Amino acid sequence: MTRQTCRRAAASLAAVAAILGGFRGPALAADPPGLAHPDRWPAAHSRGLTDPKTEAFVTGLMATMSLEEKVGQLIQADIASIRPEDLRDYPLGSILAGGDSPPLGAPDRSPAAAWLATARAFRAVSLETRPGHTPIPVMLGVDAVHGNNNVVGATLFPHNIGLGAMHDPALMRRIGEATAQETAAAGIDWAFAPTLAVVRDDRWGRTYEGYSEDPQLVAAYAGQMVAGLQGAPATWPALQAGHVAASAKHFLGDGGTDKGKDQGDNLYDESELARLNAPGYVAAIEAGAMTVMASYSSWQGVKMHANASLLTGVLKQRMGFDGFVVSDWNALGQLPGCTNENCPAAINAGIDMVMAPDTWKGLYRNTLAQARSGEIPMARIDDAVRRILRVKAKAGLFGPRPWEGRLDTLGSPQHRAIARQAVRESLVLLKNEGSVLPIRGSAHVLVAGDGADNVAKQAGGWTLSWQGQGNTPGDFPNAQSIWSGLREAVHAAGGMAELSPDGSFRRKPDVAVVVFGENPYAESRGDLATLEYQPGAKTDLALLSKLKAQGIPVVAVFLSGRPLWVNPELAAADAFVAAWLPGSEGGGIADVLVGDAKGRARHDFTGRLSYAWPKFASQTRLNRGEPGYDPLFASGYGLSYRRPAALPALPEVPGSPGGADPVPAAGPRP
Repeated sequence: MTRQTCRRAAASLAAVAAILGGFRGPALAADPPGLAHPDRWPAAHSRGLTDPKTEAFVTGLMATMSLEEKVGQLIQADIASIRPEDLRDYPLGSILAGGDSPPLGAPDRSPAAAWLATARAFRAVSLETRPGHTPIPVMLGVDAVHGNNNVVGATLFPHNIGLGAMHDPALMRRIGEATAQETAAAGIDWAFAPTLAVVRDDRWGRTYEGYSEDPQLVAAYAGQMVAGLQGAPATWPALQAGHVAASAKHFLGDGGTDKGKDQGDNLYDESELARLNAPGYVAAIEAGAMTVMASYSSWQGVKMHANASLLTGVLKQRMGFDGFVVSDWNALGQLPGCTNENCPAAINAGIDMVMAPDTWKGLYRNTLAQARSGEIPMARIDDAVRRILRVKAKAGLFGPRPWEGRLDTLGSPQHRAIARQAVRESLVLLKNEGSVLPIRGSAHVLVAGDGADNVAKQAGGWTLSWQGQGNTPGDFPNAQSIWSGLREAVHAAGGMAELSPDGSFRRKPDVAVVVFGENPYAESRGDLATLEYQPGAKTDLALLSKLKAQGIPVVAVFLSGRPLWVNPELAAADAFVAAWLPGSEGGGIADVLVGDAKGRARHDFTGRLSYAWPKFASQTRLNRGEPGYDPLFASGYGLSYRRPAALPALPEVPGSPGGADPVPAAGPRP
């Protein structure tokens, strides 16, 4: 590191210390709520982000930048509210595409070519040679949270709750690699993933974005997913090897908000906050995570975006994070004294890049004025710019892009095979009375339920749109529905499959597979008041019961983003499979459910719950080690063909005070 770099780093640390006001000392009785003590948190350090050559490159670049250009690096706009030519007057550092923001001049659901053209258009203006401008490539980010899910034709992996049920960290790395390749091919530099939330209340609408209620499983996945998305630090620059920058999110404690309210308040004490949430971030940071996204939520009443003790004291100092912290979508306006266009408190607390999707012009002008006045110290500005440029260098934005434009990568057979394996491994068998599964391949199989031939439903939220709603079959050219996979498997074994969403049939089937569950949703809109599935008119229960009453063995395939109270549906089915939100590869379900012509299994169930399953609808907080832990199925439970078990009688009233004994966790995976 050069002497100039050392002086700049020292100045940045001095500014940070002034902002934090000496909070690192021992706790006092008068400590205000939301004040973290970094020495109580685990230490870590970023891998691969800093080295003398990179720091010298960044120092040289910063020496040529005006204050206007430095401030521009701190701001990110959404493609729905900015055009490439705007970058000539507003030298922003990053562009994102929100879940409902289409490429430039393209429809809402567009293939990769439109995304590639958009990325190149913004990048070209940012790299123009013109007076008073330092060419620095703009960084394009998207919510590639279960594959490059904004793009028509991309491989869609199971959502994180399903991946957690695999208990397979090695496969996570391959999923990350495939996601990165499909993202880089479309010209995108940055995936806003992985989500490291440790979910405590399953009413939360983002439960399916968390791998598990177990912080150790989250940690085991965090490092592997970061390594898959970014590649190993020794292979960087990332983009040159078909990788992208990752973003560990949302720092911190978003899965533990009171009553599962999205963007709510986490009330845990500091030791429990650290115990639950630190492991995942330590693993991600030590794997080289380039960015971290801050959470909308609060801790003990203090919004995370303004919590210097956590953002700077814990994350950057104690955990040694050398990348940059990005805010969430218009989160600034939730801070006291702030608006979406004006919030020096967030930058002073440790936010390096501000996601200001539609308020970027006002934010740029105000932040520039605050930098000139000293309200935001120049050392803080320089520290943020250094972190951003460091990541851009390590991600490979200043170099060639050999993967860009390789559009045949999206939905490739190799990637779909990885996703199909993930679907197989994610399935959790909760019930199999009378060994109705596996289905004999030569049988006559009725496939019913509104989820049977519905890729949009099996993919869930964050799929081609923010909430995953409004999608049609034509939007999934490289996908296979669950019905299509079942039909293919049954026909290959000499049997016959019949699709009938309402359960009607021409000839009585040997077995019925009913695919049903939650409709797509995402953050906020997915929050629930109760865990009861279909309270009121239980149409799916009626379908199951109708088929069973006709003497037909019934297999329930349940699509959901969380465990739900489904005791009546469990009781009405002979077999019950938690299939989560499997994504584009419905054939992975048939791989396990359908046997050969003689009924011998082709693949066994290996999935095990990574969340406890409720015995009553009122069991919204159901976490091992917490008071009242009395699940129907404990975390770790999962049957298999080689490991069957009988299901006890179930309480079928949502709030019953008594009922079945909890089923113990299953043993190690075979």
